[in-house]
Amino acid sequence: MLPILTSRTEHDLRQQLEQWARDLGFSQVGVSDIQLAEHEAYLQKWLDAGYHGSMDYMARHGQKRARPAELVPDTCRVITLRMDYLPADTQPLEILNSPEKAYISRYALGRDYHKLIRKRLARLAQKLEHRAGGGEYRAFVDSAPVLERALAERAGMGWIAKNAMLINDKAGSWFFLGEIYTNLPLAADPPKQTKHCGSCRACLDICPTNAFVGPFELDARKCISYLTIEHKGSIDPALRPLMGNRIFGCDDCQLVCPWNKFAQITAEPDFQPRHQLADSDLVDLFQWDEATFLSRTEGSAIRRIGHQRWLRNIAVALGNAVTSPQVIAALESRSDHASELVREHVEWALQQHARPSSTA
Repeated sequence: MLPILTSRTEHDLRQQLEQWARDLGFSQVGVSDIQLAEHEAYLQKWLDAGYHGSMDYMARHGQKRARPAELVPDTCRVITLRMDYLPADTQPLEILNSPEKAYISRYALGRDYHKLIRKRLARLAQKLEHRAGGGEYRAFVDSAPVLERALAERAGMGWIAKNAMLINDKAGSWFFLGEIYTNLPLAADPPKQTKHCGSCRACLDICPTNAFVGPFELDARKCISYLTIEHKGSIDPALRPLMGNRIFGCDDCQLVCPWNKFAQITAEPDFQPRHQLADSDLVDLFQWDEATFLSRTEGSAIRRIGHQRWLRNIAVALGNAVTSPQVIAALESRSDHASELVREHVEWALQQHARPSSTA
């Protein structure tokens, strides 16, 4: 049964919603309508250009991604929540400038955010249903065809920037998003209509692989996050030297964004780095066998790429490292690996160190 909301009960419900969200560790809550026609057109153009690469799931669900009521019937509002994830003192720039170290995107240093946020969204939805006296609610965290950044922009939580990230003027972009689809007709927040990027193009210029076709337009096929996480096959040899020591994801476009001076350090214990992954040597990580990989990545977003791609990514980074006996020995130890994918990237890496210009 769908409850009837008076202006007074809706105001009280919204106040309670925000308090519950804070109590559950969320930094902000916003409510949007489901009018995403502009974003639907952009998505289709992006897909038609092939920028999604091998991410077939981006096109698999048709336009459900931009039409919430087709994904969850009767949806008329989307409640979007933001949770900060940036841990303190991980020194990302120092790691990036140390070629013997492994750089892992800051979001993946702690526990996998999917389960944590989904459980809290479910608890929030239960509280809301009980307080409202009914309604339908379904929570999503990067787990269904949802245009989460578009919905967050519609909810006034920030703007989709030139690097395709959502930027909040009080918190930068180091945060996760989660959504609750509902048929409860809450008042929608005013959408963010101005993009405060101005003439800045720091994110576009810093991209190691020149993955940005232009402002607001990312070719995922050249993005290091795509190459190290989503892409399952061989990495384009032309892109390998540009990847540096980034073995899981890439944060460069966030690290240079001026708005991230307002980024909030996370208070969530589960997002703190585990197993010294914020400061590990490539050689040490390359020595992990599959059992060690599975043990050290239990409950982590890193596990999804599997051991073979873990070795593939580190082999590329070792190929970009300063030549040393330790690096050569590590690569040679995997030269007869059972996986053709691993062997190919190890062979490439060894060739980099065989070149006169690469020798120390």
